[in-house]
Amino acid sequence: MKKNILIPIFAVVIFSGCAHEFNQVYKSQDYAYKYEYAKEAFANGKYSQAISLLQELVTFQKGTDNAEESLYMLAMAQYRDMDYEGAAMTFKKYRQSYPKGIYAEMASFYIGESLYMSTPEPRLDQTQTVNAISAFQEYLDIYPDARLKDTAQKRLFELQDKLVKKEYYSAQLYYNLGTYFGNCTSGGSNYEACIITAQNAINDYPYNSLREEFAVLIMMSKFELAQQSVEEKKLDRYRDAEDECYGFINEYPDSENVKLAEKYIASCKKITKE
Repeated sequence: MKKNILIPIFAVVIFSGCAHEFNQVYKSQDYAYKYEYAKEAFANGKYSQAISLLQELVTFQKGTDNAEESLYMLAMAQYRDMDYEGAAMTFKKYRQSYPKGIYAEMASFYIGESLYMSTPEPRLDQTQTVNAISAFQEYLDIYPDARLKDTAQKRLFELQDKLVKKEYYSAQLYYNLGTYFGNCTSGGSNYEACIITAQNAINDYPYNSLREEFAVLIMMSKFELAQQSVEEKKLDRYRDAEDECYGFINEYPDSENVKLAEKYIASCKKITKE
């Protein structure tokens, strides 16, 4: 029982001793000692300690032999501490300060990687995703034979898929809103918005994995739009919906939605054949 009590007490004593040692280093004016301690903290995975010391050291070491390494190490410590936005900013600062530095290629890659790690799920704003794509593309443009070229290209495909999913969720939302006009402040309809969003996604990302899903949304929206149309637009819209259904069957003959397309065609013919 006494042993069980002593173990947590011993751990607290060690932790307190480590914290005391770090505080002494942090308050020290010996920057060479601080730098060596920061390097050791980084090597041992104590990234928050390394960050605290390096944020001060990068200012005091400007113009010294350790300045470049300090700045890159700070960026890597932030990345490994999962402060991805902070890391991206520091990697950018490194690249601006040392465009031909020994870590320039890796810093360029990690700008994109940091932004990639901070991108949100597809339903949310994708500004960060666009920024990550730009960063990786710039990395590949500057270093066409980069050693992390394959990883960067893989990231680009993943990020593009995220943008495609964002467009799909937007188109799907418009379709689900249907005849609700509360959000159509500039005229038009949700079905028209769904069609435009889906068509733009197909044009912008012709090889995306959701191409068939976009085509289904377009087909369904054109049929619903025809049904909701005023009399003078009804015939043209039914014809457009019918053509869309035939086009879908031709492009996706094995799709599970072929039966839906055939059902729509039968309904459209009741109007177009009159």
